Parts: sequence; structure tokens; C-alpha cells
Amino acid sequence: MHEGQAQIGDNDRRLEKYRRMQRIRQFETKAENIHAAGEIPGALHTYAGMEASGVGACMALRNDDYMVGTHRSHGHPIAKGAALRPLMAELLGKVTGICKGKGGSMHLSDFSVGSLGETSIVGSGGPVAAGAALGAKLQGLDRVALCFFGDGASSEGAIHEGMNLAAVWKLPAIFVCENNRFGMSTPTSAAVAGAHVADRAHGYGIPGIIVDGQDVDAVEQAVREAVDRARAGKGPTLIETKTYRYADHAVNMGRDLTPRGPEHDEWVGRDPIQLYRTRLLQDGVTETALADIEEAVAHEVADALQYARDSAYPVFEEAFDHVFVDSLPIPDDVRAHA
Repeated sequence: MHEGQAQIGDNDRRLEKYRRMQRIRQFETKAENIHAAGEIPGALHTYAGMEASGVGACMALRNDDYMVGTHRSHGHPIAKGAALRPLMAELLGKVTGICKGKGGSMHLSDFSVGSLGETSIVGSGGPVAAGAALGAKLQGLDRVALCFFGDGASSEGAIHEGMNLAAVWKLPAIFVCENNRFGMSTPTSAAVAGAHVADRAHGYGIPGIIVDGQDVDAVEQAVREAVDRARAGKGPTLIETKTYRYADHAVNMGRDLTPRGPEHDEWVGRDPIQLYRTRLLQDGVTETALADIEEAVAHEVADALQYARDSAYPVFEEAFDHVFVDSLPIPDDVRAHA
């Protein structure tokens, strides 16, 4: 749904959080299955297990606030409220995709919900978010820009450059490090100096917050406080969500790049969707209401896949559309053999 957060009632907001987490999980499950069957080209990086981090953060934003995601790209626009049909079509490389079939799994964007896009360049979102926040400030808007990045990206120079500029210029930015415990195959403890990524905030003179990334309410509250601070002109915040990704770095690649220990079962036992489902039931939401959401999302995902399958692939004449300001000419010999 595309309403601003102020238009959603408290109870509806709680159900919307559950709906968005279900949309991510079911979308990712379907994507993994059809990728294994060869319907999705290239690598596929799934977000299952991390739903509370993305949804909690995005539910603290308005529809017109900016969001920049990562190469683990499907969960972030879905968390921000993006429609599933164009996202699924993009994964299949179809012309009806959100990027006209030219971006694929790691390069999704949906400006209608403030999703500025994701790229496969690790850590590249930091300067993008800082730039969006600077633009909002210069235009006198009260929008904020939120940047997701992982523990692997926390040591990339671009992330530090983005945070430093945002701190110096007091830009309305929020930097959310989703610490899912592995940078590809490397445990965070082997690659990140210090106990917490959030501790690095002290170097920029900004708040550094640590939050349970499996608790969607806790994430939303932490990000909401950072958003309020940013809108008030007090500058950025660094938030570290402690979370966990269930699948390998990229699925269906025929090799296990992520070593797992006893902690795996512990994290799976704290599944963010099940934790929130239990909380909603304890708070009086009925089993029927939640089952209805799950069923509706299943239909939505199935519809998105059918839409993607029914859509056409781009034709070669469109190769340079939406890529360059001025389209490059297609040589006659290429055109003749297309």
C-alpha cells in the first residue's frame, strides 16, 4: 500500500507490518524456487530471515521519504510498499519490470514509493542517500533519506564518506547497518574491528544505536526516533540491526559459501515473522485475520509471477532506452542480424 504512515491507523499499521513481512518471505520463497528452475538469470540474493529489519525501518518512513537498498535487493522495496508485479517481472527480465527488464535482481527501484534503487556495488548507497538528503535539505523539504547497508559494506570507504558528509552538513539521513553476521562467506567477527558497527558513529559525532533486528516493533521505534531527529535538523543517526539471513550469500549456486554453526538453529528459532505473529495473537488479533493476510499475499505473489511470465522480453531496439540521455545508434549489421 502506498499511503503515508500518518494515514494508517494503529491497528492497521500493525497488520501492515505483518503483511509486508509476509510479502517479502513469500516473494523470496517463490523467487528462489523459479530461480532453481532456470526462470531467473544470474545470481539471486534473498532477504529471508531479515524481514523485521527492512519492514520496521520502512514503516517509520513516509511514502515520500527516500530509501536506498543493497544488492540483497528484493526485500527493501517490498518493505517500502512497492507493488510485486513490476518487481517479479524485473527479476525475469521482462519489459514490464520496474526497470524495463534491464536491471534484474540486484538493481530494483520504484520511485513511486521513494525507493531510489539498489546496486551490486557494495557500500555504494551511502553517498546516494547523503545526496538525496542534501537535495531535500536544499529544497527546504522535510524528507529524510534512509540507507540500508550490510556488515560487509560497513568497512567500505563510500559508506564512511556518506556518513561523514551527512554528519558534517547535518543532513536528514539515517544509516541502517543490517548486520546479518556474514559478509558473503566471512563472519562479521573476522572482518569488523570492534564489537559493534554502531560504535563507529562516535567517530562522526552522531548517535549509534543497536537494536534487535528480529523485532519489527523495536526496529520501527529506533528508526522513528532517528527520523524525528533528522526532520528536526539534528543530522544523521547510525542504527545497527542485529539480524540473520537464512540462505547462502546467493542461492542455487551449487556451493555453500556461508559456514553455519550451532547459532543457526538459534536464529531460525527467533524467526521475525513468527515472533511478530505470536505477539499479534497475544494482543488480540485473531488467527483468522492473520491467515487471511497470508492467503491474500500468496495470491498476490502468484499473480505477480503469472504477470511476469505473461509479459514480453524487451526488443533489441530498446537496448539503449533509459540507459543514456541520448540513445546510441544501433549499427546496421547488428540490426540486420537481430
